[in-house]
Amino acid sequence: MGKYFGTDGFRGEANVVLTVEHAFKIGRFIGSYYSGDNVCKVAIGKDTRRSSYMFEYALAAGLTASGADAYLLHVTTTPSVSYVVRTEDFSCGIMISASHNKFCDNGIKIVNEKGEKLNDDLLALIEAYLDGDESACPLATGAHIGRTVDYAMGRNRYVGHLIQLATRTFKGKRVGLDCANGSSWEIAKSIFDTLGAKTYVIHNEPNGININDQCGSTHIESLRALVKEEHLDVGFAFDGDCDRCFAVDEYGELINGDKILYICGKYMRDIGTLDTNTVVATMMSNLGLFKALEREGIQYEKTNVGDRFVYENMIQNGHSLGGEISGHIIFSKYAVTGDGLLTAIKLMEVMLECKKSLAQLAAGIKIYPQYQENVRVSSKPEARADIEVIAAMERITDILGDNGRIVVRESGTEPVIRVMVEAESDELCRKYVKEVVQILIKNGHAAGPDSVDSNMR
Repeated sequence: MGKYFGTDGFRGEANVVLTVEHAFKIGRFIGSYYSGDNVCKVAIGKDTRRSSYMFEYALAAGLTASGADAYLLHVTTTPSVSYVVRTEDFSCGIMISASHNKFCDNGIKIVNEKGEKLNDDLLALIEAYLDGDESACPLATGAHIGRTVDYAMGRNRYVGHLIQLATRTFKGKRVGLDCANGSSWEIAKSIFDTLGAKTYVIHNEPNGININDQCGSTHIESLRALVKEEHLDVGFAFDGDCDRCFAVDEYGELINGDKILYICGKYMRDIGTLDTNTVVATMMSNLGLFKALEREGIQYEKTNVGDRFVYENMIQNGHSLGGEISGHIIFSKYAVTGDGLLTAIKLMEVMLECKKSLAQLAAGIKIYPQYQENVRVSSKPEARADIEVIAAMERITDILGDNGRIVVRESGTEPVIRVMVEAESDELCRKYVKEVVQILIKNGHAAGPDSVDSNMR
């Protein structure tokens, strides 16, 4: 990770960490870097945060000032930007979103001409320019000044692409959709309605400040209640920019990213589309996923946390399915990034083709209890390298053996250390997490009295 860009773009509180000046300079650099014989064309999408409009205009100003053309997709999803860029003649693409973060945060994600996240070398050049001389990227003049183009049709092409991927009609299925008051607020319903489902949609009234607010894939409670109250067949929850998907079965039980990987991996293996017979997950995936895959004779690989690392492993090794417990699921035949809507469509395909409910499909995987606490720290490297923390990890690892594990890692998007324990009981998980967190606090790594929050899975 660099000074500004983490594993998923440049993210932080709008006009505090990430400012309009940053956005303008990023636009100037991109427009200058990609200039050549042909005019640089950049697709820009945004989520529903109030600050997204401000950053959209700043990026477009920077791009056009450097001679590039900015094509505005308006409110759309992160995977739609990736799709438009890789299927049309664009130099790169930019998505304005802080994903599942609260509304006051925002972010800038940049993808290359293949729709893939930028490599670290290019991000380092952008960071150097942000801290350097603005005149290093010359301003265009006269007829060389760029233009801004309304390109909502690009978003519509993406919607058509997803609809065409469905193998069966959804007629007769009652489906709940939680749009997180984010990028999917119109797109999700239109896709599922077109495919014939009876849709029940919640959190699809964005106002600029309610994105992810007690809704979406990070707050699944209201979708679970909807599915049970309306006796729905299935529910899907997306995050702010719709690159994640969680599902809820007919009983209101959560189907997280690990369960989705198991369900889709087993189905793809059975129909012969699981290339290399391998599922790619991350170090944070549940032990239950790996044991279920082993039982099914499916191989797996673990990467660092971040869908970019999952995708890199998939491409390097020819794998067709990978993802994260957080709901970033990548089907490499169709996409180069996590796509919440594509994931929902693929889960519907498995249900329809197998003639089974989501609960029946998930019955083959036992999820071990996980407990995680996130500690906001002043220095992630120093906290992670603390010798007492390392010693505690080694001791807990020996105690848990094959029936659990502990992971202490740096967040790729926040100034946070994540402490996670997986074991056979909630009590053991909490006990060992608390031990490590107390060491972090005692040794002065925690940033303040309210620096710890928890998450039981």
